[in-house]
Amino acid sequence: MKTMLHGTVLAFGLILPLGVQNLFLLCQGAFQPKLWRALPGVVTAALCDTLLIVLAVAGVTRLVAASVMVAALLSALGCLLLFYLGWRSWRSEQETSAAREALSPLKQVALAAGVSLGNPHAILDTIGVIGVASLQYAGEEKIIFSLSCIAVSWLWFFSLAAAGRIFGSRFIAQGRKLNKLAALCIWGAAVYLGMRAF
Repeated sequence: MKTMLHGTVLAFGLILPLGVQNLFLLCQGAFQPKLWRALPGVVTAALCDTLLIVLAVAGVTRLVAASVMVAALLSALGCLLLFYLGWRSWRSEQETSAAREALSPLKQVALAAGVSLGNPHAILDTIGVIGVASLQYAGEEKIIFSLSCIAVSWLWFFSLAAAGRIFGSRFIAQGRKLNKLAALCIWGAAVYLGMRAF
């Protein structure tokens, strides 16, 4: 249960800030004539996040499997990165560069993949934070942690499109409040990671 909660809170804190990826999905939910027409973008973003999480957990674990010193160093860097990401989220302004129009399925897939895999923050989040946080788990616990992070991605992206459809621009305007909440979650995850690692 603790492992599932850790993965859920960590992933939620990292995914919550209203950056380009999230705003893109919100806008597709708001501007598509029907909610189901936003699914190509939602599913693409969720699959990209799943890929990044699996690669991060598998790759980082393999890298540090033979070295306690490397594991401690990566955990310390992960804590620092979390505090930095929390600070960025706390101070960030709402992004305005995401597409604010209804796009065709093919364009949604291309843009969702671009803002997911081409986003350095997403890569840092998964490799530098989720991958490092997974080091404290092994076997079944590592699988539970990974699946919790993946489930948050899928649920959050579907929720964003639905919220965009229901609330439209009123929800998008709440980006600053969401970013503050995300910062608190990220800082809490940093403290937890530090306590478990050291």
